Amino acid sequence: MSNTTIVVMGDHAEFAPPPRERPSLRVGHVSLVGITLFTFAFLYVPIIVLIIFSFNSARTGAVWQGFTLSWYQRLLNNEALLSAAGRSLIIGLLSTAGSVIIGTMTALAMEREHFRGKTIWDGLLYMPVIIPEIVSGVSLLLFFAAGGIERGLFTLVVSHIAFSMPFVYLTVRARLADFDRSIEEAAQDLGADEARTFWLITLPLLMPGIVSGALLAFTLSIDDFIISFFVTGKGWNTLPIYIWSQLKQGVTPEINAISAILLLFSVSIIVMSLLLQRRQH
Repeated sequence: MSNTTIVVMGDHAEFAPPPRERPSLRVGHVSLVGITLFTFAFLYVPIIVLIIFSFNSARTGAVWQGFTLSWYQRLLNNEALLSAAGRSLIIGLLSTAGSVIIGTMTALAMEREHFRGKTIWDGLLYMPVIIPEIVSGVSLLLFFAAGGIERGLFTLVVSHIAFSMPFVYLTVRARLADFDRSIEEAAQDLGADEARTFWLITLPLLMPGIVSGALLAFTLSIDDFIISFFVTGKGWNTLPIYIWSQLKQGVTPEINAISAILLLFSVSIIVMSLLLQRRQH
């Protein structure tokens, strides 16, 4: 249907042309689209370039000379890289398990219990999320040094739990905000005790939030460099620290290949987490 406006004046009807869009609105629309495209390009074009040059046959990685998969093949034969990846996997799994247990129990306590100073404690649980990682790394290093604790697997796992647990807490807490407690009450009315109600009713209903938080915690642990750099010990260099050590020799297609694989792994976990969060609603 046409946007032409009919104007009635006395016994006559006239057709008025549609109102023109103001130039200021067009300029604002174009500016908004331009800023959006620039932002996405600034964020993702370097990542795309990194992935493309991971298939570059040139050794320096600065000039494209041809397509090759040799750099990915070399990664499979790099024992130092595989060892670092294995250590990162062990640390990630252990810290994720600890973060899930502590974060879930903390979320249940903060959501359902009432005690003095609850608001303050709730605010403190947000602190690891907003504190710069370098501050967390230095403080954890000083803490372990003051306690005479040798740096290694233990300090890495504890540190990763400290900064990833709040993310599990926030995810499970969001799930609890929409939790229908009448289901638990119905189970208890039918004879189930608190433990049975938790394992058969509460935990399954919270599982999407718990799994989503676990995936986030695992991704944070695998990707972390700053905190790991401060609290790692001899023989426990993680994959990000290994990549950093290799960068001292210059950026090569092999480094690009490692980064591309790590990026794909992290994005896959984050997508799984977002899909699980969507299932909650």
